[in-house]
Amino acid sequence: MTDDWCGWREATRTALYGDGGFYRRPEGPAGHFRTSVHASGLFASAVARLLVRTARELGSDTVDLVDVGAGRGELLTGVLAALPSEAPSLTVRAYAVEIAPRPPGLRPDITWGAGIPQGVRGLLFANEWLDNVPADVAEADADGVARRVLVRRSDGAERLGDPVAGADARWLERWWPLARPGDRAEIGRPRDEAWAEAVGSLAGGLAVAVDYAHVRAARPPFGTLTGFRSGREVPPVPDGSSDLTAHVALDACAAATAHLGGGAELLDQRTALRELGVSGERPPLARASADPAGYVRALASAGEAAELTARGGLGDFGWLRQWV
Repeated sequence: MTDDWCGWREATRTALYGDGGFYRRPEGPAGHFRTSVHASGLFASAVARLLVRTARELGSDTVDLVDVGAGRGELLTGVLAALPSEAPSLTVRAYAVEIAPRPPGLRPDITWGAGIPQGVRGLLFANEWLDNVPADVAEADADGVARRVLVRRSDGAERLGDPVAGADARWLERWWPLARPGDRAEIGRPRDEAWAEAVGSLAGGLAVAVDYAHVRAARPPFGTLTGFRSGREVPPVPDGSSDLTAHVALDACAAATAHLGGGAELLDQRTALRELGVSGERPPLARASADPAGYVRALASAGEAAELTARGGLGDFGWLRQWV
């Protein structure tokens, strides 16, 4: 690897997805951080219920389920395991979209590939995918001019490059204007395009993006770019040794699919999961004496649900739902 300076988008793409990149490692994302999928099986059960609702909306007993950024297939495995109790007669065609090789032991009824399948009817689900779509970083210089931030791959050192121009400049002006010198932004245009492409793959159904998110009225003034490795937040260095992630401007993504019709909706995970029957409420104490084992199981489930819906934690994740 050279010490050439480049934009964060190019550096991130190589560090995460290039030969030997972070997301090609055998341990997968679960080896470094814990998503809602890994936190509790309740998350997969909720997605299973959402899939059943989608099938009913489509009026079909056969439905497609596409997991974009599938990790090692954990979510799909959990959803398919939960379906017999939710809709035993539903036939599901499951697709995992992931650049890493197919993991050993994965259910044979899951189709594995690097590209999003086209023309599917059903549910497309992207959990913590868009935050890993590489994006350039901009910073306002001493004169307030938005300039592209250049990074040195070997150690993460930064310097300012040329002024942001063209489509990226228009995106910043609309979605994340830099008000003061030193303000920073992640230019989300590639995420908008990736999401529009994903939604456009559906012939009918529902697309859902779940991610760290913010909206125009509450953008963080210095951006959110960071690294993760072995369960810890680390400085972002694009050398392939850690995950590189930045929160998603989900409102901009929603606008990017407005032309597809069907309507987009933004809400937090706490609200979305409660709609799908996931609640952190503790079971009645009286149940402890009438059904001790059932009480313990219900208490454990309530604890897992509370983690998935917690304010200041996973419950604050953004959900973008787009009907096609």
